[in-house]
Formats: sequence, C-alpha cells, structure tokens
Amino acid sequence: MKKLVVILALIIGIPLHAQHTISGTFSPAKDYKWLIAYRLKPGTQSYIADTAVKNGVFNLKIPANALPGTYRLVYAVPQEQFYFDVIYNGKEDITFAFDATNGVSFFTSDENILFNTYFKEINDLEQQITNYYTSSSTDEKEFKALTKQLQSTQDTYEKKTEGTMAYHFIKSNKPYIPTNAEPVEVYVNNKKTHYFDALDFDNPILQASGFLTDKMINYVFTALPLKPMTDIEKQKAMNHNVDTINEKLKTVNDPYKMHLFYSLWTQASVTTSNITADYIYKTYLKELASTAKNKTIIDEVEVHNRLRIGALAPDIQWKKDGVSQSLSNLKGAENYVLVFWSSTCSHCLHELPALHKKLEDFNTVKVVAVGLENDDVNWKKESADLSHFEHAIALGKWESAYASTYNIQQTPTYFILDKDKRIIAKPDNDKEVVEFLEKE
Repeated sequence: MKKLVVILALIIGIPLHAQHTISGTFSPAKDYKWLIAYRLKPGTQSYIADTAVKNGVFNLKIPANALPGTYRLVYAVPQEQFYFDVIYNGKEDITFAFDATNGVSFFTSDENILFNTYFKEINDLEQQITNYYTSSSTDEKEFKALTKQLQSTQDTYEKKTEGTMAYHFIKSNKPYIPTNAEPVEVYVNNKKTHYFDALDFDNPILQASGFLTDKMINYVFTALPLKPMTDIEKQKAMNHNVDTINEKLKTVNDPYKMHLFYSLWTQASVTTSNITADYIYKTYLKELASTAKNKTIIDEVEVHNRLRIGALAPDIQWKKDGVSQSLSNLKGAENYVLVFWSSTCSHCLHELPALHKKLEDFNTVKVVAVGLENDDVNWKKESADLSHFEHAIALGKWESAYASTYNIQQTPTYFILDKDKRIIAKPDNDKEVVEFLEKE
C-alpha cells in the first residue's frame, strides 16, 4: 500500500503537459481539404501536425510536447502563399473561422484575439491619419484627437498583453506618433526616421515568426520619397532602404540575416524590381549564402536571373536535315515560343497538337519544341506530326542539359520570346500561349 501511495505521489508530482487543439471552420467548405501546422523558427520551420478538413470543419490536435511559438497554418499549395499565422502559447485551445474573403476571426484564445484586434485598430487609426493628409485637412484638433487615440490604443494593448507572447509583437509595432500636426512631408519623413525605434531584431520570439520579415519588406518597398519617380529612381531609393536595413542588422547573427535578405530578394524578384533584386544579391545575400555554403539559395537566384522576364533566352541547338540550327540564329518572327515536352507525356500529346493547329495561321510566330527524351524512337514519330514546329531533342530527359538550363520541373513548359529572343511570358498551358500571342 505504501508503494502505491509513493507511486501516486510521484505521478501527481510530475508536471503534465495538456494536449490542446486548433479547431474551426473554413469557408467556402468545398475549397479546403487539409490543414498543416508548422512551428516557425528563426529562418525556418518544423512540422507539428496535420488534419483533414471535412465539409469545412477541422480539429487539429497539437502534440502535448509541442513548444509555444508562432504556428503557420497552411491550407493550400503553393504553401508559401496560402497560410496564416497564429500564436500558440501551450496554455489554451484555439478556435477560429477562416473565410476566403474576410480572413480569420478568432472565437477562443485570448492572445490571438488581442493580437488581431490590436492590429486592426492600430492600422485603422493610421489609415485615418493618412486620410487626414490626403483630404488636405488643416483641423489641428482633429489631428491631435487622432494621435491621442493612437497613443492610447498602443498603451492599452501593451498593458493588456504584458507577460504574453503577443506583447512582444505589439510593443515592437509601436508606430511613430507625432505630438503636433506637421506637414505631410515632415510626417512621412519622421515615420521613416522612427520606423525602427521599437523594433528588437535580436528578440527570439520575433525572429521565430514572420513579423520582422514583413516589417523589413514594408520598409524597403514602401518607405519612398513623396515625389514622382521613374522606375529606376524608385529602385535606387529601395536600394538605399536595403542599406539602411543592413545597418540595423549589425547585431543579428548571419543565418538570420541571410533569411531576411533572402526574403527581401524574393519580394523584389516577384515584383520584377530587378535592379533592387540584383543589388540585394550582389551586395549582401551572395556573400552570406556563400559563407553558409547555402548552394540552394545561390542556385535559385542564378536560375531566376537566367529565366526572368526580360532575360535573353539561353541558346538551344539542333539539326534539321543534317544542318546545324540554333535559337539565336532564328530570324523572321515577331515572337518565338519555346515548349519543353516529352513524347511519353500525356498532357503534351494533348496540348502540342492543339497548339500546332492554333498557330498554323500565326505567320509571325515560330515554335521551337524541345523533346526531353530517354531515346528518339517515339519522339521521331510524334514530332513528325508537328511539322510546323522546329524540333530539338534533349536526351537524358530530366537530367539533360536543357532541362537543367531552363529549370524544367514538368512537361509541357512554355516560354514566349520577343523578336530579340528575350523572355516576355511564361504561360501555364497551350491556351494561355494562344491568348498571349493574340494580344501581341
């Protein structure tokens, strides 16, 4: 009996981690089938759990040993686009409703409710100040009332969330709050000057989230002079902002610094700000990635630069009736279409004949079809039916040189070039190829 008492005492004395859940609904229900939870870490993430979404309803069980942090909930692919983040403190269940139009609304979890409410209120107040300036108002009482409310809201939420994870985000998000009405140019300049006042780049909770990344992207791409600028002038101003970011990151370790610069490069690339993308890579990111021996980032940048809109398409060579031909020497067309396909690909055998038929009357378009093949037996048969195309073959299929040069991940893959062989579009299918060419 004494042994049993001792055992019970030991069991009771061991702190138990309760298992919590993240549950709720997705709308419209038919569009969602699964949900994956990752715990964010500085510059990376780790898998936590996943669950099915049935009729728009889900219940995700978080492992009892899962650590608190910012959790990324992914609900579609590509994962880097279809997600939202929540705070998991290990103490409470989280329930919410996600709507494709209105986003997420929390029903339980005090931290997430306070976090979301704060950002909605603070963003609304900052928008009201923006409206004050855009309406050319000169009512100083109105301005002071807005800034007073802004300060009060910031103070209230800092006090409400003290001791929570949300506090770190709210405190670091404190905006510039002028004490008196000031000209719009002064206000904008002061917002930029004081942008980093509350930010703590060394805070591990902020690093293990998307918060600092979002703040840096916002600064680089929106903290710009209030004057008309050409695209080149705009990107030079962005480059200056990148330099400012680098100054602010002096105490940050290189791996996390690399993550931030990689995020900035990605944003510049997506928005086709190529001058800024190149500046970020050559000035900061390349050295950081090389030091870390991160070949993945270096390869990704090189592939992107080689194939981005405006880049000269890498040359392709083939033989026609025993005579050497090349993409660079083709002439007489306003547009060229490159299509990478395979004679064993069912999608290709559906799309290429359809494209061949559609382009028969396009006298200013030439098509170069590159077959990714293991051998030429079936390729000869299928390519013979596409007589209006120029045909090249890349033996070795996915391991072939052209598949590597053009980073081919699936067949068919299309590129549209202008008369100078520069890439101007990357359609997803044959119909998009035709639609683009019809607009040219």
